[in-house]
Amino acid sequence: MANWHSKETDDLFKAISQLNTIEECYDFFEDVCTIKEIMEIAQRLRVAKLLERGASYLAISKETGASTATISRVSKCLEYGNGGYRAAIRRLREEETDI
Repeated sequence: MANWHSKETDDLFKAISQLNTIEECYDFFEDVCTIKEIMEIAQRLRVAKLLERGASYLAISKETGASTATISRVSKCLEYGNGGYRAAIRRLREEETDI
């Protein structure tokens, strides 16, 4: 999937990495995405966290409202993807333990 890598996507990710607060992230993402898109991304992250804890598809679907297709896609990304979900989840856990 490297064909979607470009100067524009590099700039997007550089811009995101420069946001310093959750409020700045809310402001940026609300400008560039629909609320539905943001909520879908957040749901996928929640699904990934639950999959990592060993929750069943049925339990995840009930808790998050995610379809089994979404849960399956996230599961495949966790298993065969580039490690993005795992890195994000690991950093969130590290932040929680720093509090």
